[in-house]
Amino acid sequence: MPLPRPLTPQSRIAIAAPASAALDHATTEAGLAALRARGLTLDAGRAFASPYAYLSGTDTERVDELNALLRRDDLDAILCLRGGYGLLRILDRIDYAAARAHPKLIVGYSDITALHLAMVAKADLPGLSGPMVAPDWPQLDADSEAYFWAMAGGRAGEPLIGPGGEPLTPMREGTAEGMLLGGNLALTAALLGTPYLPDMRGAILFLEDIGESPYRIDGLLARLRLSGVLGQLGGLVFGAFTGAEPPADRPSFTAEEVLDQYASYVNGPVASGLIYGHFARKITVPVGVQARLVVQDGRAELVPLTAVAAP
Repeated sequence: MPLPRPLTPQSRIAIAAPASAALDHATTEAGLAALRARGLTLDAGRAFASPYAYLSGTDTERVDELNALLRRDDLDAILCLRGGYGLLRILDRIDYAAARAHPKLIVGYSDITALHLAMVAKADLPGLSGPMVAPDWPQLDADSEAYFWAMAGGRAGEPLIGPGGEPLTPMREGTAEGMLLGGNLALTAALLGTPYLPDMRGAILFLEDIGESPYRIDGLLARLRLSGVLGQLGGLVFGAFTGAEPPADRPSFTAEEVLDQYASYVNGPVASGLIYGHFARKITVPVGVQARLVVQDGRAELVPLTAVAAP
């Protein structure tokens, strides 16, 4: 299918709030102002929606907004307001045919992982795990922003390294080529057994999370193992698991020890240290493109082989 158009500072983008509402309107306004300052034409949509419990609106309000944006051909991208929670409630009501007919970049991370994976599974549409309006754009640093524009503009063929040049850390040697999939660990595990998880056979899976204790990370990775996903992968790349400190009052593995244990269930290469997701400074990672992971001679390198946007 045709790829989305590349994103430039002259593009027209819409803001969508398919998960949670922003925590305060001032942060939203700061994010919108930062985007407008880059030259972008914005359709702010429901960016200032009031919270509906832990959602940005009813299921109907959120899916109707998203579907209306997917059906438009005058947009270059849909930039998500924030993550939080909510996409699992509406995946079965999304207009995937419209997403295929009018391909456009969808940008976000955290809860937006569910949307990215569903778009790959149901519409063959790649996306970008990248900065969102309220939590990121008000304070996005120059290196992280440059990475975003490069990936949104269609960069491919160069290794994914941290915004400060931080390399990946090797964990298990090997070489693999496959579709680059992933994002948030909890959301990826939540899609097991549903039609919204893409085929993981031979894929290179990347994972991160926030606020999950080591035993919770253990349980989520165990689900991926028991479902057969870990054994089917071509390769695996771990990002950061922030806020995952062991409890001080009881015995526990560290998060790093848990990751090392589950790396042994992957038949291909495994690396860690991907700086994306719940970081102030982060790279933007394409979802649903072909990639190569090479771990050998004490080095690890992840390279997207195809672009997320048309050149």
